[in-house]
Amino acid sequence: SSPILSGCVEIIGGWEVKPHSKPYIAFLSTFCGGALIKPNWVLTAAHCHEKNIFVILGAHSLTENEETKQFIRVKSAIIHPQYNPKKYSNDIMLLQLNQNAQLSKSISTVSLPNFGEDVKAGTKCSVAGWGATRNNGSTVDKLREVTVTIIDRDDCNGPNYYEKIEITRNMLCAGNPNGGKDACQGDSGGPLLCDGVYRGIVSFGENCGLPNKPGVYVLITKEYLEWIEKVIRQYG
Repeated sequence: SSPILSGCVEIIGGWEVKPHSKPYIAFLSTFCGGALIKPNWVLTAAHCHEKNIFVILGAHSLTENEETKQFIRVKSAIIHPQYNPKKYSNDIMLLQLNQNAQLSKSISTVSLPNFGEDVKAGTKCSVAGWGATRNNGSTVDKLREVTVTIIDRDDCNGPNYYEKIEITRNMLCAGNPNGGKDACQGDSGGPLLCDGVYRGIVSFGENCGLPNKPGVYVLITKEYLEWIEKVIRQYG
């Protein structure tokens, strides 16, 4: 069977978003996405870690010279202490930027959820990105978005989906139950929004677009919210 890809990406399908309509989206030099949660903090997936990361904010096109873009180096990368790459568990990381982003119409923060409760199966969510994956480094140039549907965790743990990897209560499964183009996700590490609320982080998937291989996301739970708060307090 094919290897599971971190982020399984290609946003094939979906649509190009209105430029700068998602001003919290970050693009990382490690071919990942992220979300600006404070002027100097980006939340992303732990598997996106590498030395010397920098972050691009305010982008719509990755290649065009846009006056809105800011390139900021990462000062500290803080990986969740229980991150386990083999089990894909706790795939969450905070990046402290070495300066505050200049907030504008094109660059602003996204709020974290208040309580970190679960997202019900059947909920429609959206994920945006440039279809970047560490595995092949190919992207689309303009920011795109797809809609995905949350899939019941028990189903996702069933024999038809991901038997070898446990989809825990800290993870969400989402895709298009019938497969096809819109089952692909955004950038690895990029934000999943449900009803306009930041709920998840793109973690992994297998073979984009297969009905029984939906994307798996980190669910932003109460525990993760507490960890985020603690790290930000500690690092300032």
